[in-house]
Amino acid sequence: PGSATKPFFGIKPAIVDKEGKIIEGACEGNLVILDSWPGQMRTVYGDHARFEKTYFSTFKGMYFTGDGARRDEDGDYWITGRVDDVINVSGHRFGTAEIESAINRHPAVAESAVVGFPHDLKGQGIYAYVILKEGVNADDGTAADINKTVRTIIGPIAALDHVQWTTGLPKTRSGKIMRRILRKVAANELENLGDTSTLADPSIVDTLVKNRRH
Repeated sequence: PGSATKPFFGIKPAIVDKEGKIIEGACEGNLVILDSWPGQMRTVYGDHARFEKTYFSTFKGMYFTGDGARRDEDGDYWITGRVDDVINVSGHRFGTAEIESAINRHPAVAESAVVGFPHDLKGQGIYAYVILKEGVNADDGTAADINKTVRTIIGPIAALDHVQWTTGLPKTRSGKIMRRILRKVAANELENLGDTSTLADPSIVDTLVKNRRH
C-alpha cells in the first residue's frame, strides 16, 4: 500500500463530493479527471452510449474513475478503493482497500479481503477473510490483535465483526478476487454462489463455506 503521488503530465485529477462539487486541499471523496489526456479510451466499440453512461453520467462533464481517493497535505493522492467496494458502518463509509491495508500491516498477516454483511444495528458489519503467514496460530488471540491494529490505524468504528481464517481466496486466473462470492458467504447466502469455473482454485469456495463464521 502506498500513495499514487501526484498526477503525470497532462492528467488533471480532482476529488469531488457525492454531489459532484470539487473539494480543495486535503480531503477525501470520489476521484474524477477533469479533461482529456493522452491515450484516453474514447468509446466502447459498437456501444458509445454505454461508454458515456459508464464514465460521464455520474458527474456531469467529468470522467469518473469509479475509485474513491484522498489527497493529503502534500497534494499526494491515495486510492482508497472502488466506490462500489464501500462498507457503510453506522453511517461511516470505508473503502475495502483501506481496511485491508490496515489488516495487512499486522506482521502475522500474509493477505486479506474484507466485505460488508447485513448487520441489525450498524447497517453493515465488517467480515474479514485473513491468510496468516506460516507458523502463526490461527486463534482468537491473533484475531483480537489484528482487530487492535485496525482500530489503531483507522479507528474503533472500523473494528472487524468477524475474522475467518483461510488458506486462500477465490481468485480468477488473472489474480482478481471474486468479491461477489465473499459477500455471499459472509451474508450466509449460500444457495446461489454463481459460476465458479473461472476461479484458479474452485475448491477454495467449499472451504470458505465450511469454515464460515456464524
